[in-house]
Formats: sequence, C-alpha cells, structure tokens
Amino acid sequence: MNKLLIVGTVAFDAIETPFGKTDKILGGAGTFIGLSASHFNLQSAIVSVVGDDFPQDYLDLLTARNIDISGLEIVQGGKTFFWSGRYHNDMNSRDTLATELNVLADFNPIVPENFKDADVVMLGNLHPLVQTGVLNQLTAKPKLVVLDTMNFWMDCALPELLDVIKRVDVITINDEEARQLSGEYSLVKAAAKIHTMGPKYVVIKKGEHGALLFHNEHIFFAPALPLADVFDPTGAGDTFAGGFSGYIAQQGDTSFETLKTAIIQGSNLASFCVEQFGTERMVRLTKDEVAQRLKQFKALTQFEIEL
Repeated sequence: MNKLLIVGTVAFDAIETPFGKTDKILGGAGTFIGLSASHFNLQSAIVSVVGDDFPQDYLDLLTARNIDISGLEIVQGGKTFFWSGRYHNDMNSRDTLATELNVLADFNPIVPENFKDADVVMLGNLHPLVQTGVLNQLTAKPKLVVLDTMNFWMDCALPELLDVIKRVDVITINDEEARQLSGEYSLVKAAAKIHTMGPKYVVIKKGEHGALLFHNEHIFFAPALPLADVFDPTGAGDTFAGGFSGYIAQQGDTSFETLKTAIIQGSNLASFCVEQFGTERMVRLTKDEVAQRLKQFKALTQFEIEL
C-alpha cells in the first residue's frame, strides 16, 4: 500500500453554532485529515503533538482507523492545543473565543522512519516553519506534496510561507486567502499568480459553493452537495484535504484527471463532516454511505447536451 504522511494539529475544540454547543471534543486538522483519508486503501501516519490530558480513547480511535500514531508526541505534564469558536447564523463566519497553543507552541515535528519515504505528504494548517521542518526530514521526494494554509500565516509569517510554497505541488486555500496571497480579485488570475510561486496545482475552496482546481490553463469545478442540515462546519476543509490527498495516495497517480476525481472525493467526505458536531459524523461514517453519496454527486453534475 502507498503511504500518506499527515502533518497537523490533534486538538480539543469547543464549538457553538445556531444549533447547539459542545464542551471540549476531539478536533484538530490532523485528526480530520486522518479520519477522512482512512476511507482509502493506504498506510497513513499523523505527525503532531498532544499533552498527557489527551484521552486514551481518542488515541485508540485513531489506531482503530489504521492511522499510525508513532509520530504523535505526548508531552508529559503538557496540555493539548485548544480552540473555541462561535459560528454566526450564516455558518460561514465565526468568532474565535479562545486559542490556547499549549504544547503546540514548542512543537518540533519528528517524522517516523518508515514514513520518511511517503508517497504523498499532506501538510495541514500549521506554522510554515513546522511544515518546512517536515519536508527537510524526508529521505525521498514524494509523488505529491499538498499544503494547506490560511490568512493568519499570510499576515504574520509571509516570508516563511512563501519559502514552503516553493516546495509543494498543490496548495489548498479558500477564495479570500487566494485573493490575499495573490493580490488579484479574479480567482483565475489569482491561481495563475500562485502558480508562479511554485505549486503546479491550485485548489481554491469556496465552502458551500464547491471547489476549483487550477492547473496551468486547465480548470475544473466541483460543487458542494446541497444539504438539508448543516450543524457544524468545523473541520470541513480538513476533511476535504484528507479525502483529496487520501484518494491520490491510494491511486499512486498525480495526473490532472486523478486530481479532478480527488476533488470530488474530498467534497463528498466533507459533506458528511458538517452534519454533526466535531468528528462525530466522521467517526461513524460507513463505506456504504460514502459510496451512496458519491452517486448523488455524479447525478448532481452529469448531464447530456447536444453541441
């Protein structure tokens, strides 16, 4: 089986939406990416850090999904990264109520020996220097390196972010971030400028309005499935990234056609993530449910037309 190396936070979240609120629950980009990628036939490992307050049940949950956690450092006496947020009625905007870096503040990633030759590397949203530190430990060039980032790093660590962007094949960001990074309003022009920074592929996420894939002059659009119930958008972008990178790792192919299908796979899995708080829905998601919803995606976008 091909190998997927995942770098990202494993954390606690406390979430409030118009539909309810939670106490501390399992969260973190690395967690969502790993749970999503576990739906594909591959070997995966998470590189992250937690405190000794992180429950054994959560560790068991990850290993039960065949996720290697030998790169998940447990700091004795430390506290796990915690984020709390409140979503507005539109579910697209939110207020951060608390961010406690805790053990993440001094995180020095250590890639497990047997994943230093990973086929695909998924760099979740972390400080660019942490992402660079992971790339520096690899012993073989991956078939594909995918980078997720956000406007926070563009504001406070832009030189370091630009350095790591030079070294990746795919960047995934939302439309607002694409405009900030490129200085262009048009997403087509924004993607073209980001191409010149290094990545061969640019994925621009538009939340409930789908995702765009750019590769030179080629453009592909994947819609988001219209859902009756959206309870919590937390982790949807990371779930998308896990489905995207997991499918590519399983296929072992990095062609534009494969990435087009990967966009659909990522969008499909993300559509489940938002149906319950945190990781709840992803934890109990079955392969039959995934396959059935893929049929809905196909029906949503397939049509015959005479030209």
